[in-house]
Amino acid sequence: MTDTIMSRCEAKGLRMTGQRRTIAQVLQDSDDHPDVEELYARASAIDAGISIATVYRTVKLFEEAGILERLEFGDGRARYEDAERDHHDHLIDLNSGEVIEFVDPEIEALQEKIAAKLGFELRGHKLELYGVPIRKKG
Repeated sequence: MTDTIMSRCEAKGLRMTGQRRTIAQVLQDSDDHPDVEELYARASAIDAGISIATVYRTVKLFEEAGILERLEFGDGRARYEDAERDHHDHLIDLNSGEVIEFVDPEIEALQEKIAAKLGFELRGHKLELYGVPIRKKG
């Protein structure tokens, strides 16, 4: 990952107000996939003057600048993560909404193999798995 979200914002020439800096820091500190409402709750706990409209505008600006990646997991909530995080895939628990990140070398190799078989060089992909926990019989 290249530096921080803040430094990438500055490198892209975005004007970084105090509120944008707070939102960028909240995003940088997040190890989950927050939606705008979660970002607003975290940012407003730091700066009570931040409005939800400011969070929406800032997230849109960061997304358009390629700093954030928007994720849609079918629950009607757009979530966000740092666009420069190391590659990973997602498993979404349909019961709880929890998003589990994983990397599997076999899946990565299989995707490369499929692309090559079809005459393509793979440049990227997204994999989202949706499931429910298996209940163990006791």
